[in-house]
Amino acid sequence: MRAGAQRNAERKNRIPLLILVVVLAAVLIMVIVLAIRQNRASAQGKVTETTESGVQEKWQEGIVSYNGKQYRFNRNIHTYLLMGIDKEGPVEKAEDGLDGGQSDAMFLIVTNSEDETISIISINRNTMTDVDLYTTTGKKMGTEKRQICLQHGFGDGMQLSCSRTVDTVSHLFYELPIDGYVSINLDAIPIMNDAIGGTTVTVLHDLSYPDKGVDLHEGEVVTLNGTEAYYYLRGRDTEEFDSATYRLRRQEQFITSFTAKLKEEASGSTSKVISIYDSISDYLVTNVDFVDLITELMNYEYDDSQMYTVPGETVEGGSYEEYYVDEDAFYDLIIQVFYDEVSPE
Repeated sequence: MRAGAQRNAERKNRIPLLILVVVLAAVLIMVIVLAIRQNRASAQGKVTETTESGVQEKWQEGIVSYNGKQYRFNRNIHTYLLMGIDKEGPVEKAEDGLDGGQSDAMFLIVTNSEDETISIISINRNTMTDVDLYTTTGKKMGTEKRQICLQHGFGDGMQLSCSRTVDTVSHLFYELPIDGYVSINLDAIPIMNDAIGGTTVTVLHDLSYPDKGVDLHEGEVVTLNGTEAYYYLRGRDTEEFDSATYRLRRQEQFITSFTAKLKEEASGSTSKVISIYDSISDYLVTNVDFVDLITELMNYEYDDSQMYTVPGETVEGGSYEEYYVDEDAFYDLIIQVFYDEVSPE
């Protein structure tokens, strides 16, 4: 009887081969990016020309009129796309143009140099959007509505896959400029967690992997070791409807706790962050220049009130779950995070 219960627990929390969450990477790179002295020119002020009756997809100079008020794109903002890829081990070039791996964790990190704040927008991996399709040799076949996580698979698993995913996310966000990206493979999770002495969370859902020594219960306050962090961020009940969203809540929770612990461990010094980065560099693909780290790192503010999710609803698709964006609520979010209200001219 006990053995049967154990098998049920293992089945309930099993991990599909093509599921990966690496929020730890998102947190680390977010914090490192904040330490970079922004010596590049500010991104051009591209905004979406809108009216109260609709939204055009092209960003352009000017004032946005929305719900009876006027807004301007905040030029102090920089955005970075963080991706967790369903690949184990160090990064390697894909064997063909269809084996780049899915981006099962996606977070848009938004930094504001004016008020030194961070916002994070999580993107459900099942979000239905325009995905560019390619052959194994890299020839573009067209575009179809598919889960956004699939875009990374169409490429080399490295820079090409990342840049294509950036373009897809930018399009989802009404052609929002994205300044950089970083992706990371699976095995970096325990390394990063243990590098700061573990991350403390109040467990949101029961998770049991007896053969891995993982037994977490809802409501418990636990300092996760590397293995526990791995399964806390990656595990889900694949037979439960919308389990990807429940897992996303754990990822969001972990970001807040990990960030606070990392800042505490660093204590005003960037050496800790550099050390962690060096330990996982073989698992990373990025176009962000990690230089000139400074103590500005510790001045940026972030808490869970600055964590957002692309709003929408999960439905049963033909074969898989599909997440459809609530466009009205999504545009409200974009105005809130990326724009400043201005007085009528």
